[in-house]
Amino acid sequence: MGSGQTHAHPRPSWGEPRPGLLHRVLARASAALSTGTPNPRRGLRELPLALRRTALATPYLEAERTNDHRRAGAAAVAAMDHALSEADWWPADAWGHRALWHFEQAGMTLQATRQARRIGDLRVAAGDPDSARRYYAEAIDEARDVGAEHEQGLAALGLGRALLHLGDVTGARRLAGASETLLARAGAPIGEVEEARRLRGSEVVVGDTSEEGE
Repeated sequence: MGSGQTHAHPRPSWGEPRPGLLHRVLARASAALSTGTPNPRRGLRELPLALRRTALATPYLEAERTNDHRRAGAAAVAAMDHALSEADWWPADAWGHRALWHFEQAGMTLQATRQARRIGDLRVAAGDPDSARRYYAEAIDEARDVGAEHEQGLAALGLGRALLHLGDVTGARRLAGASETLLARAGAPIGEVEEARRLRGSEVVVGDTSEEGE
């Protein structure tokens, strides 16, 4: 793995804030008690004009207009993936949050958990491992609640990588060990298990000292 230092380039300015936990809990409770059609705008800002003008926005906007959260979430994921393929971090992050919100509204807990973890991955790739930690932590908690060990293991691995970038070698190794156990128990692809194993046994230079795996 690389060094435990943070990325040198400036921290990005992100497009869509994460809805607060209390807001999301209340929104879910309200949706469960409501007999009417939920308002797709509640808790979600209007899609930025720069994104509305793209071809990828068309299927998303159509699904959003009909309150089809499942389809809107899938369309937002497709737009996020396209932006990621071009390392276009701000649009990818904005689309990622919209996908997360729609999956939550649709009660698609596993998809929402995966999306929170992917936003963490995105932010680490963009050079902002500090803000990535909260997404990984939420993904770990949600995956634990629904018994999704594979997803929990991937989120733990992502959090371990983020901690490594921030220079917390001990924390990174601890998370890597937990990830290795979870992924192996879930029957994850061997490449994922080996990646956790490499992180657990990595050598990272911090200042004038180094720590080596046994």
